[in-house]
Amino acid sequence: MAQSSAKVSPIALRAEPLKFTVKEFYIADVIDDRSDKKAVTYLIPPPASPTVPLATAAQPIDLQGGGLNAIREFVKQSWHQNTKLRPIVIRLKECKVQETANGKGRVDGRVSVAMAFEFLREGKPVHLVEYRGGARYGRPASSLTVIEPTLRQALIAGLSYINTWMNQEAGKNEKLATGIQVNFTDYLRNAEDDTVFYSPNRPLNWNDFTATPRGSRYAALVFPGFAYQGGSEVVNGVIQLNLAVKVYVIRSSSWVKPVARDAYSINHEQRHFDIVKLVAERFKRKIQPDSLTLEDYNSIVQYKFIESFREMNRLQEQYDSETGHGTNQAAQAAWNSRIEADLRKYGIKP
Repeated sequence: MAQSSAKVSPIALRAEPLKFTVKEFYIADVIDDRSDKKAVTYLIPPPASPTVPLATAAQPIDLQGGGLNAIREFVKQSWHQNTKLRPIVIRLKECKVQETANGKGRVDGRVSVAMAFEFLREGKPVHLVEYRGGARYGRPASSLTVIEPTLRQALIAGLSYINTWMNQEAGKNEKLATGIQVNFTDYLRNAEDDTVFYSPNRPLNWNDFTATPRGSRYAALVFPGFAYQGGSEVVNGVIQLNLAVKVYVIRSSSWVKPVARDAYSINHEQRHFDIVKLVAERFKRKIQPDSLTLEDYNSIVQYKFIESFREMNRLQEQYDSETGHGTNQAAQAAWNSRIEADLRKYGIKP
């Protein structure tokens, strides 16, 4: 019995130099996430002779060398892969040519391509964007020549999409950042409100203690603390982490008894404020680019802040314990010297 259809060879996907320039990335890998890995093309085979009816069922015909290998090689040869650029992984979600006989002696084809793109940042995949596209074609039943170029152009369209997206996003998208820089400022605004912000040129005075004295054996109490605020932006591919550090005293939580309004007592309270400033300076030095990761820098900053806040509380308790809340003058003098030395060490005082 004569064959009704001619045998169809695997489709040879031809590499074609791109008509656009890729300058932000290279393709590190192509991963096959297709649900159907049997074949890339499902084709209506040409009839064995003009008198033989056209087949109605498409046959699975893969690319030459295998679908994934052929597409990997196609991408590799499309442009020079500069491995000094950002490594991008293509997850191939769909790549399929599906043909149907249209009943008029011709064949209709539909090409479907879907890709997800990931950036390998520090070896870990970061999802960027997804692409879906395709094309349609019609062909004579006896000719297969239109299939390969249509598939090729559909794949190139996906590469063109990620190239355009990368060109637009490379300098400003945090997912694509290749580095991080930390910029600290000290919050110094001192308005006549309830908060006094630390300044070496503006020491505490008794007017900063506005709360009603409590029934306590202590002569005065100051309420200092520190915090940070800020945000980030990407400039030329580098995350700029801009943090303002606030070292402050809350007036309405600080109080003094009339008998304690002297220079010795205000110095003791000022040293509480100085200790917080020193802890804040050490916190800033912990937040350096080499201690942060691009994907989790905010959590790391928050963790180090909590550590520093605990250090602040521990030092405040140690200071009051060793000085007897200022009643031990020798211990107070030792702490004064220690704090002054540290203030000079960190450039807070000349």
